[in-house]
Amino acid sequence: MSGPTLVIDLAEPVSPAALQEFRALMVGLSCRFEEKRPGFFDVNVPAGRLGVADRREEDRRKPFPLPLLGSTAVDDGLAALVGFDPQHEDPRRPFLVYLMGPGIGDEDVFAAEHEDEPEVEAVLGFRPTHAVNVSACCNGGIDHVATALLTAAVMDVIGGVAKAELLDGQASVVADLPGVLGITDDEWTVLGTAEFLRAWAGHPGFRLLK
Repeated sequence: MSGPTLVIDLAEPVSPAALQEFRALMVGLSCRFEEKRPGFFDVNVPAGRLGVADRREEDRRKPFPLPLLGSTAVDDGLAALVGFDPQHEDPRRPFLVYLMGPGIGDEDVFAAEHEDEPEVEAVLGFRPTHAVNVSACCNGGIDHVATALLTAAVMDVIGGVAKAELLDGQASVVADLPGVLGITDDEWTVLGTAEFLRAWAGHPGFRLLK
């Protein structure tokens, strides 16, 4: 992928009902939707539908906080990024969002990504049975914020724990944010809740590892 990826680790398979909700969420957020297999979505998600304004269009930004951001994130300063003008939605935010694991698909990808992760499992408190990858196909700053907020929205529906690789020096940035469940001893990976992703997306030091 040309942009950042976040992973949602799951302690158990996604139920048929949760998979339906997952699909409904992706349909609702997307201006272009393709389901390649159950739980694998190739979509375009306009940033405005996630509550993010493209800074390249400052003069057309209209503050309009959306529920996906959460009140805490808005109160802490993310409101500066927030905006939604339905006349100027940007449809060019492509993502691949896909559930993977035994019995679902992409089993080899799941196995490769979760091979030999004792430190991560120690923080999680479980060995993941399945996961969801949220991968942006573009790498602008807006795509990093949109990836975090889209991942949080998916977690609201299916649960799980977000796993993000960190850039050098970011461990101290994220350590005190709400929703952080732990940081691995090598300071390369942080695990957290949807609340954490929303708080981090509003932090001045936010940037995902591409």
